[in-house]
Amino acid sequence: MLNSNNHKNNTPPILIILSIIAILIIVTRLIFALGNNNPLKSFFVRESDGGAKNNISQEKVSNENVVINVETKKDGPYKVIKVVDGDTVDLEINGETKRLRLIGINTPETVDPRKPIECFGKEASNKTKELLENKSVYIESDSSQQNIDKYGRLLRYIYLENGASFNKKMIEDGYAYEYTYDIPYKYQKEYKEAQNRAEIGNLGLWKECEKKSD
Repeated sequence: MLNSNNHKNNTPPILIILSIIAILIIVTRLIFALGNNNPLKSFFVRESDGGAKNNISQEKVSNENVVINVETKKDGPYKVIKVVDGDTVDLEINGETKRLRLIGINTPETVDPRKPIECFGKEASNKTKELLENKSVYIESDSSQQNIDKYGRLLRYIYLENGASFNKKMIEDGYAYEYTYDIPYKYQKEYKEAQNRAEIGNLGLWKECEKKSD
């Protein structure tokens, strides 16, 4: 008579392997079905930052879409050593004096010997002195524009120490007009919207001067 105990451990190995695989498939599906907040998923799946913290451009990936956050590159800080007028200043860059013309704005004329001082020109120039003279600023170039204009001036955007755009502030406070030279620039839409708000609000030159004709 055969001993029944001899049959207890005779399960074919292939069935054991198939059972383990089936269990792993079920567990895997449960892990991903429960989403990103599942502690099991965070245990089995590790996310790698790939050194993104050291890159200017960073990508944030979600289940539904991809969001790319690109930090604007600015140079500086540089000291403003002279305000020429409302839209032109001299900066000290690497030990040299460089004249800089602001992109996207135009203030009433005050220094052109061929023209009389224009309405609100002194106010615009004084505002630029108040905000920039002897201050440290950051500058940004624009690949859509020339690096240097025909007068040898650097074409740049200026940012205050707190990160605010000086160009935009001059427009939205009514000290400058939005100005497009030849081709659209990076912040054209933003600056045009700022001018529209200043005009509607009757601020600065929009209150004191006749509206600039096209």
